[in-house]
Amino acid sequence: MYTPASTYRLQISSGFTLWDAADQVDYLARLGVGWLYLSPLLKAEEGSDHGYDVVDPSLLDPARGGETALAALADKAHAAGMGILLDIVPNHMGVASPEANPWWWSLLKEGRESRYAQAFDVDWAAGGDRILLPVLGSASDVDAIEVHGDELHYYEHRFPLAAGSRAADWKPENDGGRESGDSGDDGNTGDDDNSVLTGAQALAVYGRQHYELVDWRRADHDLNYRRFFAVNTLAGIRVEVPWVFDESHAQILHCIQQGWVDGLRVDHPDGLADPGGYLLRLKEATGGVYLLIEKILEPGEALPESLPCEGTTGYDALAQLDRLFVDPDGEGPLTALDARLRGSDCDYAELIHGTKRAVTDGILNAEIRRLARLVRADAAVSADAAHPAGTAKTASPAEIADALAELISNFDVYRTYLPEGEEHLQAAAIRSRQRRPALAHALDIVLPQLRGTGELAVRFQQTSGMVMAKGVEDCAFYRYTRLTSLTEVGADPSVWSVSPDEFHSFMAARQESEPATMNTLSTHDTKRGEDARARISVLSEIPSAWEELLARLRGLAPLPDGPLENLLWQAVIGAWPISRDRLQAYAQKAAREAGNSTTWTDPDEGFERSLAALVDAVYDNEEISKLVGDFVARIRPYFHANAVGAKLLQLMIPGVPDVYQGSELEELSLTDPDNRRPVDFAQRRRRLAALDQSAAIDVHTAGTDTATAKLLVTSRVLRLRRDRPELFTGYTPVPAHGPAAEHLLAFDTGGAIAVATRLSRRLDDDGGWRGTVVGLPYPCTDLLTGRSYPATAVPVPNLLRDFPVALLVRTTDSHQ
Repeated sequence: MYTPASTYRLQISSGFTLWDAADQVDYLARLGVGWLYLSPLLKAEEGSDHGYDVVDPSLLDPARGGETALAALADKAHAAGMGILLDIVPNHMGVASPEANPWWWSLLKEGRESRYAQAFDVDWAAGGDRILLPVLGSASDVDAIEVHGDELHYYEHRFPLAAGSRAADWKPENDGGRESGDSGDDGNTGDDDNSVLTGAQALAVYGRQHYELVDWRRADHDLNYRRFFAVNTLAGIRVEVPWVFDESHAQILHCIQQGWVDGLRVDHPDGLADPGGYLLRLKEATGGVYLLIEKILEPGEALPESLPCEGTTGYDALAQLDRLFVDPDGEGPLTALDARLRGSDCDYAELIHGTKRAVTDGILNAEIRRLARLVRADAAVSADAAHPAGTAKTASPAEIADALAELISNFDVYRTYLPEGEEHLQAAAIRSRQRRPALAHALDIVLPQLRGTGELAVRFQQTSGMVMAKGVEDCAFYRYTRLTSLTEVGADPSVWSVSPDEFHSFMAARQESEPATMNTLSTHDTKRGEDARARISVLSEIPSAWEELLARLRGLAPLPDGPLENLLWQAVIGAWPISRDRLQAYAQKAAREAGNSTTWTDPDEGFERSLAALVDAVYDNEEISKLVGDFVARIRPYFHANAVGAKLLQLMIPGVPDVYQGSELEELSLTDPDNRRPVDFAQRRRRLAALDQSAAIDVHTAGTDTATAKLLVTSRVLRLRRDRPELFTGYTPVPAHGPAAEHLLAFDTGGAIAVATRLSRRLDDDGGWRGTVVGLPYPCTDLLTGRSYPATAVPVPNLLRDFPVALLVRTTDSHQ
């Protein structure tokens, strides 16, 4: 199997096409990149900047360059010694524009008779034999429906007409025997097939279709097709059906067969009915290419053995890296500050139970109701005193739905892969009984049916991850704000910090079990870029200073939501300098995701005016601007140590490091779409050339400028991984000794040693390294400075005189 030494993620869009990517191959090769890692390339909704809304799996998107551009990019990358990792989307398709998606268009046009009725996951009975489409502004908006030729139009929306449904002689039997319902007239349009119909005539034709347009507000409770999370315009597909797999993957497999693509990254496998079966089939169909999955592992959770792949996209490593630079002594003060801001203590477990339960009862209630319809409510037979042998327990539909929602809200992982993960279902059941004793009866009925292999058990597993993602990542993470560098995808923010020993233990196990998994610090899904988090983490070392600054900022630009204020001002510090429009967009998204003071579906205009005023004050109030700028400058050395240290460690730990586009310099983005902004590759090209052309590195500049230091570290490690893979075959901690030993993190990968400084502000406060030494196991040279060191105990100040990190290579193996 061809495995990358490293990857570099590129977001391909109409604004940065495959042709543009090809133009950067020489720069990326010089940077040391092993493989290019491309966002989805199949034909997506027009204007999509991410590509996860595929509308035609048979085509590479012309707007992104198409086949010709991919072939050219592959030729250029392969000639430079690089492979290509492609992101693919097996769980869903984009249906925002039905006319753009031939599969969805056929389904709407032909209903159950469509070949693609088997491809989409529709509960026909729940919609009265129709697909419910939540596009109307209100129920009365059906009056705006018009018929244009062989299409039904609702403002900018276009839908197909069932065959013959416009004709004057239409009869129900012409359409599979389905009755038209109350059409408002006899269906005789009296017009030719190309005329425009409105009013009663249009409604008569509309009443004969295989779909029903409904108020968008009904989606949460009544939708009868599976979606991606709560996104109505992304409809789930059933890749467990063999021909659906074949047709939805034909173009992807073609790209592999042509030699254009060398490996795959699978988006959201937890949404699939059978993730293990899918991955096995994908492995077989591709001939066993390198395969990663976007799987979120909660703390302590291992990748299920039933998932045949090389690993995940690396959020578990990200969580370890972030917490290594968080001061454990800051937890108490920042937790107390959080309690004062919200007016009470915040129990994270209670918080996420509440946010997940709000999801099951709100935006994903349609999925819960679909599960409840599958439960055999009288199936569990009891032989206890209350229910003599031979009698059946029963429960109402409402009790069944309540029990299912409670179970999912008590899950501590995204999903099970039964029989793997049975312990998580059991734990959720125990918690559900403790929280809701009155549901014990309904739980007794539901639980046995969730342990089988039937439709209910499968759908329950598909649904639990949706609830976790929406309730935790997209809500609780915006409410739990004591230190927002910890509220990151794949992490538990109640886990405050990681010690060096814990970090070493995790990485040694990673080397043993998943040596080819991915490691990341930033992705298109992270809530904050790696360096924004690195700066925010400094607050854990200076909680009193942060509390003082926050009080002054809140006084100058108040907002009636203390936890959100904390989040927003941390975002300002973390992303500074950030433009007004970017911060305004982020503030609105964060407030609506939190859902405490305003929401997406029912925005509070007064609160959002106050929110916008706060953001404007950052730029228009000179006192605020100065406070922010001065504080960022004060913590710059500690941010620098965190950012450069985390980057070095991410690139050196066991696994395949990924560099998210542009993050070889500072990455101070906030959540999407902010993190998909265009990258200035010309600037990066110039800066790398300047580093490489210097006879000696300007350590004064590189040692204080974070962007320069990150570029130096990134290029030197990536080149080393690419050119000397034999130096990355193990993981052994390299201990430090002395009064400040806890501030040094070092490990040997089998010929190369990474050394990083942690908690640098507290290190300064405690008097520096004070005689601390690190024992080097062999003579080595620092690739960042060119200095050589013997195999002995080296004083840490000598080793880190210019940088907060060192990249040491065994002297006989030194290459730059």
